[in-house]
Amino acid sequence: MSKEIPYKIYLEENEMPEKWYNVRADMKNKPAPLLNPGTGQPLNAEELGAVFCDELVAQELDNDTQYIEIPQEIRDFYKMYRPSPLVRAYCLEEKLQTPAKIYYKFEGNNTSGSHKLNSAIAQAYYAKKQGLKGVTTETGAGQWGTALSMACAYLDLDCKVYMVKVSYEQKPFRREVMRTYGASVVPSPSETTEVGKKILAEHPGTTGSLGCAISEAVEVAGRDPGYRYVLGSVLNQVLLHQSVIGLETKAALEKYDIHPDIIIGCAGGGSNLGGLIGPFMGEKLRGENDYRIIAVEPASCPSFTRGTYAYDFCDTGMICPLAKMYTLGSSFIPSANHAGGLRFHGMSPVLSQLYHDGYMEAVSVEQTSVFEAATQFARTEGILPAPESAHAIRATIDEALKCKETGEEKTIVFGLTGTGYFDMVAYEKYNDGDMSDYIPSDEEIAASVAKLPKVNA
Repeated sequence: MSKEIPYKIYLEENEMPEKWYNVRADMKNKPAPLLNPGTGQPLNAEELGAVFCDELVAQELDNDTQYIEIPQEIRDFYKMYRPSPLVRAYCLEEKLQTPAKIYYKFEGNNTSGSHKLNSAIAQAYYAKKQGLKGVTTETGAGQWGTALSMACAYLDLDCKVYMVKVSYEQKPFRREVMRTYGASVVPSPSETTEVGKKILAEHPGTTGSLGCAISEAVEVAGRDPGYRYVLGSVLNQVLLHQSVIGLETKAALEKYDIHPDIIIGCAGGGSNLGGLIGPFMGEKLRGENDYRIIAVEPASCPSFTRGTYAYDFCDTGMICPLAKMYTLGSSFIPSANHAGGLRFHGMSPVLSQLYHDGYMEAVSVEQTSVFEAATQFARTEGILPAPESAHAIRATIDEALKCKETGEEKTIVFGLTGTGYFDMVAYEKYNDGDMSDYIPSDEEIAASVAKLPKVNA
């Protein structure tokens, strides 16, 4: 007899993961190494140590250890907001009149408002343990910057945030939360760095991009003694920390003998998607189970669906390591009208390799349809979702409606990465009918991709 499934599935505190899961250990084709932009050779630990904390470098380079211990201090911090609930979307199912069963893993139940805190506290912890004065970073929509400023305040670390200019202006309240936690927040590109000055000279009036902000944050980390650079997505170490999402989701499903057919996550740089699907992907890689895994990205920044799989700079200033990933080119700057934080020109090397090898699929969705789905979710499930999360909601609704047409009773799990209460300018644009669907032309993307670095690797 199957157990009665509650509206919200909570794990007990003692059921929280004690180790992070490293999906690379189960990948036959490992993600390509980061390259030194000067020599074109794989970066070693010493070179990476000039930018990142020592322990994070070890995690970044570890392709073989399947499970990595979560330090007790980080687990204690997690207890403030974890385990997070896995929720059955009964009301949405009823509204859609679908036979599909829909579940979402809700990561917005902390002050930062998103899943980003899972890695922020880990990276801040290792910086503190190394005896550093502080850290530098970039942020797009502001969720990562908020999470890192919160973690740094907890550990008494200085935090310097370069925030994409368009988001700095559109989301003043997110900026003020960071400042309340003690972080300094600078709109990027700025006049405070050499690379910022160069970008402004080449692109006067630019609204910025994550690539610009990364360049500035990395420059400052290398310039100011006692600082290291940390980031909220893309790299291996971040997906590792975010695996707590997938580990908890898998444990909650198994508690009630639920087997998901489809797992859906929004995709910008890859932290949420990689964290959610990690343990499930591991089963798929090992041949133990099969799942349909869907990455959902914005049509305005479609790195998976329209990008090129190649080595590229992770930043616009071209001072960071080269990563092999699906990319639109480091000079690509998304439309300023795009309201979400899924604005990075590339995609996680881990996810790029898995996508390239056919273990997952990707779709791109237009902005107005994303906010239509967000509004429907808010009116039925009672949570105002972040624009990023709403990309996953859009694809989930689409898959649920397909089930309605075919009569299939599929189980869908998606990641609700956070709340949208600091995204009211975007919701206002949608509600007023002022939101448009900018989609880059083939020519725009081709012009950016044409500038990809020539790499013999």
